[in-house]
Amino acid sequence: MRPVTPRNDDATRSSSSAAGGVPPKAKDQAKKLSVKEEREARRAEKVAAHLAQQKKQQRNRRFGIIGGSVAGVLAVGLIITFVVTSAEPEVDPASIAVGDLQTYELTANHVTTSVDYEQTPPAGGDHNGVWLNCGIYSEPVPDENAVHALEHGAVWVTYDPEQVDEAGVRTLRDSLPDNYVVLSPYPGIPAPVVASAWNNQVLLDGVGDERLGDFVKKFWRSNDAPEPGAACTGGLNAPGKVA
Repeated sequence: MRPVTPRNDDATRSSSSAAGGVPPKAKDQAKKLSVKEEREARRAEKVAAHLAQQKKQQRNRRFGIIGGSVAGVLAVGLIITFVVTSAEPEVDPASIAVGDLQTYELTANHVTTSVDYEQTPPAGGDHNGVWLNCGIYSEPVPDENAVHALEHGAVWVTYDPEQVDEAGVRTLRDSLPDNYVVLSPYPGIPAPVVASAWNNQVLLDGVGDERLGDFVKKFWRSNDAPEPGAACTGGLNAPGKVA
């Protein structure tokens, strides 16, 4: 029989280790390390995704602000373009024709007496040194003071109270500018409505006569008046001034 060699456990363990085996404790440590690393990796991915989402939102906000600004600029440009293109071009007053217009060559002296005018109502001539304040009157106004207002470039619209009622007066008021205009009744004039400016006059068929608008456009604050742009306030308020 062969002799039996005693078993050496330490040698066996050493041999196993040398052969490449991994102790169980080391395996557990490696496994725990892998789980930790995976957790950190997932956390890092979430942080990266969150940062990417924030950057995306910031870009969207910037684009929104830029887009809103561009849209605002475009809107303003469109409004300006609309206003410019839709505005009525200015008309040269000299090119406006008024049917049956009567013109005169009248003097412009200041006097302290009453004046016997050639026209009714007068369209210019010698006049009082104090002008009539422009506005709406419910009573007849002094000729000499009204003519002085014409000298400053005002338009004087008179109506026969026997032919124009209250509704007609409102129509006249609505059709006239807010300044450098005198509107007053004038009994006995040769037409229902008469429009007068310095050296110019037209007899109108009524409150709806379209020539009134043409006359105002042509002569209101006209540079052809002797003193264009002079005051139409600070003078005389005649009786019956309502506006």
